[in-house]
Amino acid sequence: METPRTTFEGPRPIPFQAPQGDLAILSGTANPLLAQHVATALGVSLTPCRAHIFSEGNVFVRIKENVRGKDAYIIQGCHFPVNDNFMELLFWIDALRRASAQNITAVIPFFSYAQGDKKDEPRVSIRARVCADAIEAAGADRVLTMDLHSPQIQGFFRVPVDHLYGRQVLAQHVRRLQIPDLVVCSPDVGFAKGAAAYANLLGTPVVIGNKQRTDHSETVEVLEVIGDVKDRNVLLVDDLTITGRSLIAMAETLKKRGARDVYAAVTHAVLSKGASERIAQSQIKSMFVTDTIENSFDPLPPNVQVVTVAPLFAEAIRSIHERTSISMLFPDGRPICH
Repeated sequence: METPRTTFEGPRPIPFQAPQGDLAILSGTANPLLAQHVATALGVSLTPCRAHIFSEGNVFVRIKENVRGKDAYIIQGCHFPVNDNFMELLFWIDALRRASAQNITAVIPFFSYAQGDKKDEPRVSIRARVCADAIEAAGADRVLTMDLHSPQIQGFFRVPVDHLYGRQVLAQHVRRLQIPDLVVCSPDVGFAKGAAAYANLLGTPVVIGNKQRTDHSETVEVLEVIGDVKDRNVLLVDDLTITGRSLIAMAETLKKRGARDVYAAVTHAVLSKGASERIAQSQIKSMFVTDTIENSFDPLPPNVQVVTVAPLFAEAIRSIHERTSISMLFPDGRPICH
């Protein structure tokens, strides 16, 4: 697996009031680079710890420093390999609880099972609820995550959930590019509110795509584009992409409707096998993603740029630790839900 390139060049440490000894930042194996960048942004060191996978797949975790009475934050995403990473997260939470950490926050940059949020077919599991119960049972006091596929999953937990939005970082990056005649486009009606939030941050109009998916293969058909894109540069936005097919199909449709250049901004770039090659050969001029996912099935294509969300996670951790409001991290002091 290749580690994605990022635009991270070392953030300025955030002014920090609480003693470093009261705080413990731990990294699992899923997001070691992001964890290091978060710790750097906070001006603290990662707590030494070790994870080992035995030959038969058994996961062993150990904290190598005293965390008794500390506020502990374990940074461990649930992306590929999803089940291994999720089980490791549970073991870290359990290890912290047994080591007498005072408060345990599960920092989950990407919660893959958030896609299983409802019983939309007969005899299926609501996987997100099962995972939420497991995280609580392991001993987590709080969850910090980013761009849940369905924000209502926060209600699956009985512990507090702090939900961050990658669009704040991605929109800031796009603003710096000063792309003229820009319009924001959602690839489907499901992300229409998210696209409106992007447009609000960028000060642009919004257009909406209407697509159809007939099964779990992720093969899509774009039926219509609601709005005018002729002679405009278009920014496609979404919370995640797995195969890239939806974005690619929408980009082709936008070009047929007279769009100039098509860009994309996606928080979670899962990019399964073959997705990188498809995106490289697509009509997408540049695609901006975050570093919530570090393991790629294939090397990232040259038209994909990675923007770090480490400073945003660091700010959230600082707010939690100092008992101040996280809502101040959002535009106008409040989150814009999608």
